Amino acid sequence: MKAAEVLRLYEKGERDFKGVSLRGQNFKGKDLSGADFSGADIRSTNFTNANLTGAKFVKAQAGLQQIWGDWLFVISLFLLVILGGISALIGYLVSLIFDSGYLGYQVIGWISLAVVVVVLFSLCRKGIDAFTFVKTLTGILAFAGALAFAGAGAGAIAGTVAENLVVAVALAGAVSIAGALAIAVAVTLAIALAIAIAGVVAGAVKNFAGIVAIAIAGAAMAAGLFAGIITQALAGTVAIAVAVTIMLVSAYIGCRALKGDKRDTWICSIATAFSAIGGTSFRGATLTDADFSQSYLKSTDFRRAVLLRTRWSDVKGLDRVRPGETYLNEPKIRELVLTGNGQGQSYDHLLNLAGINLQGANLINSDFKGSILKDGNLQGANLATASFIGATLNSVNLQDTDLSNAKLVQTQLDEADLTGSTLTGAYIEDWNITTKTKLNGIRCDYVFMRLPPEGSSDPNPHRKPDDWNKTFGYGEFTDFITPMVETLDLYHNQTVDPRAIAIAFSDLRQQNPNADLEIISMEKRGQNLDKFNLRVRTSHQADRSQLHHQYFDRYEHLLTLPPQALVALLMEKEEKSQMLAGMVGTAINRPGTNTHTHTNINNTYQTQGDTIVSEQGSNAPKYDLSGAQFAGGFAETVQGNQVGGTINNQTSEGVSLTEAAAEIQDLLKQLEASNPTAPAETMSEKMTLATQAIAQIESNPTLKQRAVDALTAGGMAAFEKAIDHPVAAFVVGAIEEWKKS
Repeated sequence: MKAAEVLRLYEKGERDFKGVSLRGQNFKGKDLSGADFSGADIRSTNFTNANLTGAKFVKAQAGLQQIWGDWLFVISLFLLVILGGISALIGYLVSLIFDSGYLGYQVIGWISLAVVVVVLFSLCRKGIDAFTFVKTLTGILAFAGALAFAGAGAGAIAGTVAENLVVAVALAGAVSIAGALAIAVAVTLAIALAIAIAGVVAGAVKNFAGIVAIAIAGAAMAAGLFAGIITQALAGTVAIAVAVTIMLVSAYIGCRALKGDKRDTWICSIATAFSAIGGTSFRGATLTDADFSQSYLKSTDFRRAVLLRTRWSDVKGLDRVRPGETYLNEPKIRELVLTGNGQGQSYDHLLNLAGINLQGANLINSDFKGSILKDGNLQGANLATASFIGATLNSVNLQDTDLSNAKLVQTQLDEADLTGSTLTGAYIEDWNITTKTKLNGIRCDYVFMRLPPEGSSDPNPHRKPDDWNKTFGYGEFTDFITPMVETLDLYHNQTVDPRAIAIAFSDLRQQNPNADLEIISMEKRGQNLDKFNLRVRTSHQADRSQLHHQYFDRYEHLLTLPPQALVALLMEKEEKSQMLAGMVGTAINRPGTNTHTHTNINNTYQTQGDTIVSEQGSNAPKYDLSGAQFAGGFAETVQGNQVGGTINNQTSEGVSLTEAAAEIQDLLKQLEASNPTAPAETMSEKMTLATQAIAQIESNPTLKQRAVDALTAGGMAAFEKAIDHPVAAFVVGAIEEWKKS
């Protein structure tokens, strides 16, 4: 079928082109997405830069047409005959060692032998790349030059100047001839090998050993001819031996290259490039979600092709394609996509595996540390105990995969689909899931929040659920781990002031009513838990970058204000903001100490009592934070436990404390009596009363000093209790600030 007919039918909506013959047709740059070419003959077809998204090439026949294979056969024979002839010539030059009639010929013979030995030894032992080739020949020529000059010096001593000049010229000529022949042999050897292998790669030559035998025979005949005409019998034998040796080494290297030996990758690269000339071309084509299962792809060009989620199951000849810089260039990955079995293999050094299709693969205990598998397909794969430490799995299809005991430490899973996967026993320390990660129907009994260090005997590192005898019920893990919403993270990397946080956040919410700001968690961060993060839900339309900047601009300004100003500003805010200051104060209290934080909106201070969040004085309602979790994600949780009890701190200065407290209590009663709305019941009324009392005390230096002394002697808890008034906590907090100043 002609390309024009296929394109015409495609435009009419036809997508079924199964079994058609498209040999030699041109679809360069065309859109054939979704077309089905299963079983089609696409040898020498040009799909360069075509859009073949979702196309099917199941059991398709790609590669070279017969005419191209025949040409490769002829070229391979021709180059091998040339190699045989050059081998014979080198054999003849080596045989000059036995020419006793002229010193220059003997030098040529020895240098030729040295070149042959060094080049063949390098090729057999280590392989040889371009750099090594140049370096080796440079050394040979330098040695030959030194030998020539040494010979010239010897001639000067032994004879006349004229004789010396003749010998020097002869030796220099020998060096030049030998060097040129060395270069010619090495280059021709490489090219001939590559082209000959290309014949095998392309399938034109069925028996590589046979073609080598022909070349060896030709070389032997040529060597014998040279030796019989020009040299003696011994020299002829040497010439034949050298020629045959060169051809045998060439055959050995060729077979080694065909087996994929890393020492000879350059030979296979040249061979596959040559064999792909005239073959099927997918160069630059978009092959996203294309299916080449069970197809024949030898001598096909995939350079610069887009191979996202392309299927290669049971493809023949995949090691003989021209891969370019795609992941098909790596033998271990070719084997993996062909068989789907990577059990126990390490791929941690193969970083860029983006778009790889491993649907249903067996990858038990394999290692993808640091690899990028973005946009890949691992649906139904067995990934039990696999390591994805630091790997990027963004947008990867992980539906119904078995990730039991897998290491997902610092693994990126944005937009990944984990629907129906199994995560029991997985290590998920610092993994990155987002609201776009699909977590529906996950099967999970328990997970570990930390990866234990090597040699650790801890069998349950931060296990969730914490009770070793309990497991997650159906759907509970998803509820436990799913990020609630897109969040604004207000991270404070220095010691925080709860009042400044409450004021700054209140202002941010008032100035951005459409952002729908709502606090969902508070987290203590850092190695010493001395950092603080306020996680806030926002609307999808909110500019989180702008909100972040706006908040910290206000917060940092508030930190420059004196404590009294912060107290006054906080008193002006709504009750929720004042409660937030208390909750932040509780959240930043370090767990594990002998003292607990008694938090009010004025200050955070230490008592020998219990963790309480207080809205105002001792008669005000307490907010029980027992079991409250302020930290989200995977940060350590901060919990408060309201135990109750009475604070009875007494000091030797009890009279002074009692007198000062009584005087302040009288002042509060006088202010209440003069207030037409007394008694103060609402939060704003209590704040107003406290502000007035603080102002009165501050304007009376004697009373202020007595209050500071009493606080210093008796402590905040005792002083607050002695005042015995609903706003006592606010007043005592202000006195504490005076004491600090």
